[in-house]
Amino acid sequence: MPYFMQAGHVPRKRFSQHPGDDGKLLAAEVIGADGFSSDMCLMYHRQSPAAIVAVAPFESRQVAFAANEPLLPRLFNTDQLATGGDTVGARRPIVGNADVAVCFVQADAPSPLYRNATGDELFYVHDGAARLETVLGTIDVVAGDYVVIPKAITHRWVPTGSVPLRALVFEMSGHVRAPKRYLSPTGQYLQESPYFELDLKRPEGPLLVDGEGVDVLVRTRGGLTRYTYRRHPFDVVGWFGCNYPYALNIADFSPITGSFHRPPPVHQVFEAPGCVVCNFVPRMLDYDPRAMPIPSFHSNVDSDEIIFYAEGNFFSRKGSGIRRGSISLHPAGHIHGPHPGAWETGPSRVGQRTEEVAVMLDTFRPLGLAAEAAAIEQREYIHSWAG
Repeated sequence: MPYFMQAGHVPRKRFSQHPGDDGKLLAAEVIGADGFSSDMCLMYHRQSPAAIVAVAPFESRQVAFAANEPLLPRLFNTDQLATGGDTVGARRPIVGNADVAVCFVQADAPSPLYRNATGDELFYVHDGAARLETVLGTIDVVAGDYVVIPKAITHRWVPTGSVPLRALVFEMSGHVRAPKRYLSPTGQYLQESPYFELDLKRPEGPLLVDGEGVDVLVRTRGGLTRYTYRRHPFDVVGWFGCNYPYALNIADFSPITGSFHRPPPVHQVFEAPGCVVCNFVPRMLDYDPRAMPIPSFHSNVDSDEIIFYAEGNFFSRKGSGIRRGSISLHPAGHIHGPHPGAWETGPSRVGQRTEEVAVMLDTFRPLGLAAEAAAIEQREYIHSWAG
């Protein structure tokens, strides 16, 4: 996260002594990326953040992804998933590989305290609202928000809306970052970037919580472990750095348009090891009179593609069975594009405006299928291009 900030009470010099109100030294904790050679945050706790009084394994299912064989495009409808539970225990895996697991959750209860020690998590909030409580402060989250939660940040989700919190969840193997081409050498967003520092929602705090014997679920490669801490981890009186959670609403992404077709990289919003995240937002379509009236057929040469259809009528997918909340998977080697309802009968969209909203993930290794995804798959999707 290339944007320095500080909150609460911190000393003038990093790693200097910092006494609390009672005169006792506060406990400093560093969370640093890439072996402490990249972004970091430095926190000051009222109590030791390492005082563990109990440890226990936590029963959790190990997710395995089966190969997409025979090679098929897939369509999943998330509205067929059950509602209930929290954002940790109720997330349902759909597809994934060694770089990313793509899940969906419909949560109606607060989550336990949790931190992912294997990689960053990226949420896209489809419906509902929540308060994200973290060791660094709180963020009020609404529909349309992307929420980046860095690796090892202790947090919990508290749904606050009148409907369940429905969210697309990417569990990454590494760090979620802005594309390098959007940033200056010193880390500022460039003027040609489709979003800027002012668009980001950052933690408000600090969030000071008292408590003893507090459980935290920690995710590692081996599964979940439950630590019981002597004191509540949300006792940070101040912190500073560039490694912290933040939110970006998809409505604040300013699209890049042109007289002819612009390729998907112009829609990119994040990058992570082995994958990129793009989004399609309301925008003017190609406006040159010679432009193709609908999108072209295309084949992903080096990547698998999933698209989450968030809002709109998805003109190019007319007749495909895609609806709000659907997830499509188009693997490398599969030619896809407009469906017959758009190709044969659809009017030209040259110079028109689209109100569609979608989130796209491209991965550079094949995506496998989670067993639970079979229950929500629309198996006739492969035939939808045949009319």
